[in-house]
Amino acid sequence: MNAKKQNILQLFSTMTAYFSPKIIAEVNDVYVKLAKVKGQDVPWHIHENEDELFYVIKGSLLLEFRKDDPVYLDAGELFRVKAGMEHRASSEEECWLMLIENKSTLHTGDVKSSITKTIDEQHY
Repeated sequence: MNAKKQNILQLFSTMTAYFSPKIIAEVNDVYVKLAKVKGQDVPWHIHENEDELFYVIKGSLLLEFRKDDPVYLDAGELFRVKAGMEHRASSEEECWLMLIENKSTLHTGDVKSSITKTIDEQHY
């Protein structure tokens, strides 16, 4: 894993695929990931035992929940999805995200879809 300083904006400029998170750092038992989102390809999913933090770097993000009101995030805003909350993320225009997740968190929970990535596929 990269132990030198990194420029997040430069890393985003090299990312071409949507819904394909990339691990840029490890902090104890947590991954710091970057992802670009555009459209509605993220399936409804749940992380039974892990929280997930979404921080919008650029653009806007819609977080939808089966049992709660949706949350709209703009650049500079963050939101913690609590463990056990079924959710999905989408964006009409390109959105740049930083995700902070436990290493045990599966990208799309137990749901397998065309965007599901293994941890090996998420390494930058």
